[in-house]
Amino acid sequence: MPAQQTPVRHHEKHPTIILSLILISYMMIVIDNSVVITGLPKIHQELSFSLAGLSWVSSAYALTFGGLLLLSAKAGDLFGRKRMLNIGLTIFTLASLAISLAPEAAFLVIARAIQGVGAAILAPSTLAILQITFPAGPARTRAISLYAAAGGLSASVGLVIGGVLAELVSWRAGFMVNVPIGIVLIIAASRYIDETDKQSGKPDIPGAILSSLGMTGIVYGTVSSGTLGWSSLVTQLSFLVGGLLLLWFILIERKVDEPIMPLHLFKSAERSGAYAARLLYIGAAMGFFFYSTQFMQGVLHYSPIQAGLAFLPAMMTNFVVALNVPKLVQRIGSRRILILSLLFALIGMLMLSRLDASSTFISGLLLPTVFIGIGIGGAMGPLTTSGINGVAPKDAGAASGIVNVAHQIGGALGLSVLVAAAEAGGENLAAVPLLIHQTGNAFTAGAVLIAFSLLLVLTVMRRTKKA
Repeated sequence: MPAQQTPVRHHEKHPTIILSLILISYMMIVIDNSVVITGLPKIHQELSFSLAGLSWVSSAYALTFGGLLLLSAKAGDLFGRKRMLNIGLTIFTLASLAISLAPEAAFLVIARAIQGVGAAILAPSTLAILQITFPAGPARTRAISLYAAAGGLSASVGLVIGGVLAELVSWRAGFMVNVPIGIVLIIAASRYIDETDKQSGKPDIPGAILSSLGMTGIVYGTVSSGTLGWSSLVTQLSFLVGGLLLLWFILIERKVDEPIMPLHLFKSAERSGAYAARLLYIGAAMGFFFYSTQFMQGVLHYSPIQAGLAFLPAMMTNFVVALNVPKLVQRIGSRRILILSLLFALIGMLMLSRLDASSTFISGLLLPTVFIGIGIGGAMGPLTTSGINGVAPKDAGAASGIVNVAHQIGGALGLSVLVAAAEAGGENLAAVPLLIHQTGNAFTAGAVLIAFSLLLVLTVMRRTKKA
């Protein structure tokens, strides 16, 4: 029997405290994923990762995060958002402790995957609690704007924090700081957040397993193509198995009574375009952070702290633009903001693809990183709005889950594509010339992803309404 919709109960007590808990929980997820990026060179050296294998430090987290988001959203409906929030915080905190103590590469990747499980449980709970805390209207609009701005700021702040800690302490410290923060959040959430009403029904576990395993196969095939080649049996089997599992997942979603991904949500051209455009765009953005760090530390010989501070212009631009998006949308429309943002990001990525051994921060990195900061800050809000536009109340959670899935899987898959592109044609190169070649290839591939994202906005999403 279909589950009944959970009544919305708006909390009058402690709304500021609850919003603070939501923002800090969300920021912890985003910052942690950024902290690891500026620490990657140190992790690379200390744990003897290959460059292709190093991408799994991010991809393992993104895969479990994205693969379990839909199931976790449904579990919150069944068992209560407060309970799921605390479970997510507990898993995330314990996994952070394990990562900080990782003795070898395989242990680190497994712990990152478990951390992604915690993030998958935590993320949809924060959004659901925000919704029941703030009624529809200006209060909720402001809260969601702060949520989006916090995400953009956290991504850049994490790069700075990761660089500072990797340089002055250890890359492990960036994960260890989550432990006391997580404990405080669990205690505060238990005290100030009320439990939500629970629904009857059962989670779509087969769908969650198939979707997660299918994407793992696709991403693994893309990563292995960089080292084994596209003609490798391992690469081809990974794509084949991943594709078949995803097809099986879609067939299951058509038949189950309570799917974790209702397929009718894709009947809207605007929503479908927004999901696909987000997936491509976030893939390029992840590649930007990953390969900018490699270039700064490997070619310009920046220390981790210098590399982290080099992202400050992008961070500040991102934050300022994200805060002003609601006003700009009212003036010129969401679609125009999205198109302009993608154009800025595309130009920035093309500029980065021309970096060479003579490049400096001022001449080669400053302007394109600012452009990409504008692009990320301006695009996320409109893409999110289009991803949930016109959705019935009973499907609001599922639509939000798909937005988050596109975000996380896009990061993993996009980074894998850029890793494969980076490895092409560099067989006779070594050391710095090889790294320059790899970053140039990766940024070019990132520009292609953004160009396709822009094309989707101009064609598939062409009917997007103003605001």
